[in-house]
Amino acid sequence: MDSTGLGLLEGERRNALLAWVILAFLLLAATVELATGAVVWAGFVFVMVGLAVVPAAAARDWQAMLPWELLGLASLPVAGRVFVAGRSIGEVTLTGRVMTFVAVAAVALIIAVLLGQFTQVRMNDAFAVVFVAVTTTAAAGIWAVAQWLSDIYLATSFLDRPHAEEALMWDFTAATLAGVLSGLLFTYYFRRRANGRRGGSGGERAAEGGERL
Repeated sequence: MDSTGLGLLEGERRNALLAWVILAFLLLAATVELATGAVVWAGFVFVMVGLAVVPAAAARDWQAMLPWELLGLASLPVAGRVFVAGRSIGEVTLTGRVMTFVAVAAVALIIAVLLGQFTQVRMNDAFAVVFVAVTTTAAAGIWAVAQWLSDIYLATSFLDRPHAEEALMWDFTAATLAGVLSGLLFTYYFRRRANGRRGGSGGERAAEGGERL
């Protein structure tokens, strides 16, 4: 993610097609979640889709989409709920909170790109990683407060269980790790891709110069 904020925006037909396929899957999954009563999760997915289509809507060009890899990362927890719901490896639930925080981290990355594209905000690589990590951890905090309020006013028992405080600390830890790792992964990946494109452009210009000679 470069300091101009444009490092993750695309304009390629293949990328756009893959991105729209992922968004169609997310919309379908969100509709199913809504129909089955998972209103909060469905709302989160709808917000994710809404953010993802902002570049195309603003440019009035269906090919102006975020990289499909970023949307794919954000869709992993959704796919998990569809295909591996309830399954686990040892004590680790495959569709547990860690994957949910990965989705939150991906949404934070999307927001960082949109801020760089449509506002005066500019982020370097290090700040982008910090932004994603802090945003993801904040989401875990908001979720904890929401559970607490639900227990008080809706008579639920999210926090009324053994080791609830320890579980909350693990939530914050998982959220922070998911944010940092997601931010580092995508910063590294797209920096390499941007460098490759600049190298390719330079090679094309050199070839053109050779032809003219």
